[in-house]
Amino acid sequence: MASHFSGVLQLTDLDDFITPSQECVKPVKVEKKSGKSVAKIKIEDDGSYFQVNQDGGLQKLEKAKITLNDCLACSGCITSAESVLITQQSHEELYRVLNLNKAGSQQKVVVVSVSPQSRASLAARFNLSITDTARRLTTFFKNLGVHHVFDTTFSRNFSLLESQREFVERFHRQAEDKKALPLLASSCPGWICYAEKTHGDFIIPYISTTKSPQQVMGSLVKDHFANQQNVSPEQIYHLTVMPCYDKKLEASRPDFTITESQTREVDCVITSGEVLKMLEQERLSLADVEPSPLDSLFSSVCGEEILGHSGSSSGGYLEHVFIHAARELFGEEVKKIAYKTLKNRDFQEVTLEKDGVVVLRFAAAYGFRNIQNLVQKLKRGKSQYHFVEVMACPSGCLNGGGQLRASESESNKDLLQRVEELYRTVPAEVPEENTAISELYNTWLESVGSERARKLLHTQYHAVEKMSSGLTIKW
Repeated sequence: MASHFSGVLQLTDLDDFITPSQECVKPVKVEKKSGKSVAKIKIEDDGSYFQVNQDGGLQKLEKAKITLNDCLACSGCITSAESVLITQQSHEELYRVLNLNKAGSQQKVVVVSVSPQSRASLAARFNLSITDTARRLTTFFKNLGVHHVFDTTFSRNFSLLESQREFVERFHRQAEDKKALPLLASSCPGWICYAEKTHGDFIIPYISTTKSPQQVMGSLVKDHFANQQNVSPEQIYHLTVMPCYDKKLEASRPDFTITESQTREVDCVITSGEVLKMLEQERLSLADVEPSPLDSLFSSVCGEEILGHSGSSSGGYLEHVFIHAARELFGEEVKKIAYKTLKNRDFQEVTLEKDGVVVLRFAAAYGFRNIQNLVQKLKRGKSQYHFVEVMACPSGCLNGGGQLRASESESNKDLLQRVEELYRTVPAEVPEENTAISELYNTWLESVGSERARKLLHTQYHAVEKMSSGLTIKW
């Protein structure tokens, strides 16, 4: 059962949960004054706080405000799909922007980018094909006033290609850099948030600097698309539809703010479940919405069919990096990946042997139990892996906390299986063979490996210093 505490906070079903800490606070700096006087605080009936001065006078105290950015600034809690909602990260905000456009109060170019995992979740709910779901979502959003509907499968091509290049580069320098490998995938913001808060400077050097598909799409929309449309980045309102609440945290990172225009690459993130709420609010079933042609600019399509990628439903990073590394480093053409399940189905291993010696050892680690085991092995110097696809949610992104939940007549396990089967029906494309991606490398990014490509397709991470618990304050 989802528990609703207020209009700005929601906790949803979680398959994997680490208890929130008492350190999850935003401390307020208090200037100490000389002397031994003790401040007294009075609480009024309306909940207002007043400091009682020595002369008996009252001074109203300012309320501390916690924003989404502060969730990344504390060092306390983390869940596999941290479900934090704030006013600027909800479907109500999309409606507000669209209504302002209709009223003529502002004119924003509204762009919606949809993740393939969210499409699969909605397709399962309405018994539609993936392509049909994409077409009907395009109609739904455009009828609301959205101008463009894109597909983050397109931007994932960049994420996969950059991850491949980053791995090969790190493999070559592992002799002089002890933290070059294993390369840990970085597309899951729940994992990144946990790593920054809990393991900080130790784990950060291992994490891939490649941006997630959501944030690559942010660069595409707010940079390349803005130039194409001859508008400034702040004139574009960019919303993404994601399977995970942690994507709201990711979009709010200061690293993903365009300095020159002080606008975010992604202005708002809503989940698959929030799209369902919008359909219900409009009193519509997606199955009854007429399909529209797909936007071809930033969409992965072949003819009229949506395309995807091979490998895991969380992006296929392990498979793409493994195949590329086998070819580039050892001249081996891998046609099929052979996964070996280890402790549980959320921890799998893939190896490449050459002349009887294992030369590549990759793993997929999903869920915090497996992640914690992985980190502990790294700390003890016991990890043999060269690359790990890390995801916070058990079963990966298709099982994200923002996905649609099963009805009473179906178990969550059966629903997840249906969603996975639908996800697999999409034909796979090879990033290296996408001519639109190659053209953008040569034009928008100037060249492969350029400084501009580094700036727009990569990011950085930050160790978060632990803060004292607010519960230790003496009143």
